[in-house]
Amino acid sequence: MTTEPADRERAAMPLVSVVMPVRNEENYIEAALRSVLTQDYPGDRMEVIVADGMSNDGTRDVVRSFQAQYENVKLIENPGRIAPTGLNAALQVAKGSIIVRIDGHCEPAPDYVSRCVQHLQDENVDGVGGPIDTVGESFVAEAIAVAMSSSFGVGGSAFRTIKDRAMRVETIPFPAYTRQAIQKVGLYDEQLVRNQDDEYNYRLIKLGGTLLLTPDVRSRYFSRASLRSLWRQYFQYGFWKVRVMQKHPHQMRWRQFAPPALVATLIASLIAAAWAWPGRMALPLVVGMYLAALLFGTVWTAHKTGWKYAWLLPLVFGTLHLSYGCGFIVGLMKFWNRWSDRTGNVPSLEVT
Repeated sequence: MTTEPADRERAAMPLVSVVMPVRNEENYIEAALRSVLTQDYPGDRMEVIVADGMSNDGTRDVVRSFQAQYENVKLIENPGRIAPTGLNAALQVAKGSIIVRIDGHCEPAPDYVSRCVQHLQDENVDGVGGPIDTVGESFVAEAIAVAMSSSFGVGGSAFRTIKDRAMRVETIPFPAYTRQAIQKVGLYDEQLVRNQDDEYNYRLIKLGGTLLLTPDVRSRYFSRASLRSLWRQYFQYGFWKVRVMQKHPHQMRWRQFAPPALVATLIASLIAAAWAWPGRMALPLVVGMYLAALLFGTVWTAHKTGWKYAWLLPLVFGTLHLSYGCGFIVGLMKFWNRWSDRTGNVPSLEVT
């Protein structure tokens, strides 16, 4: 008899759908899934939908091993192989009144889901997320994590650099949305290999939605392990940001133009240096100014986080800035004829 009120209260808790778009995450998916399945939120009020992008490593085997232990784990296929197609596939089958996105490189805190639910119920917001604690598993990865948590490295990205206060923001990582918000915005743009979350959140805000970044919603994100993989990641961020800009020009901020402006200036200085002596004077001036900025950013960051990675930080910062800038410029050339396409490829959401 004493458990009946508790049972009724438990049954009244909203059903949460955790959606996880993954591909070739064999090294991280076990920890990510375990952190989701050991949440302090009741397991019978939570379903976990893993949308696998046709992994060719052991990712699917790991997920199936969890399916043998947990009835609430579902594995679905994502033939599109990229995050937006996986998210859309998961959203089409999700049953929860609250939907939480978790990536394969992410480990949410044990109270992540319960705190998201609490904020969505208690505050007048459509989505909620929290700051990311970026971590690395090697010396290089740790240096990358430090740079990705620095405003000099990633600009004013609030969820990477602000960890001490709640605020309304334009985008959130690993978000929790109400179903009403999902139904209002629809599905993700399946053209956007990267930056699909920024574009989605902007669509939500344009429709009058609000997003909350709050420090009590915590997660860990594992950074890339090498400068090469970091270059590839941020090149894609810059490349696909062009399509976001073409769809939503007002979504852009001045800081996002700094890396492509740097790369364009370096290219222009190189060309000028081949034609006239003023150009040969401009090139070392531009390079020297950027090297001075790298030195300042390194000292400023190392002063706050420690000097262990100081010798490597200039290389990491340079990789972040130049890869994003190069990707953006290549994107401008690739999508030169797409300025009138404000729609993209957003499938219809089947409302259930």
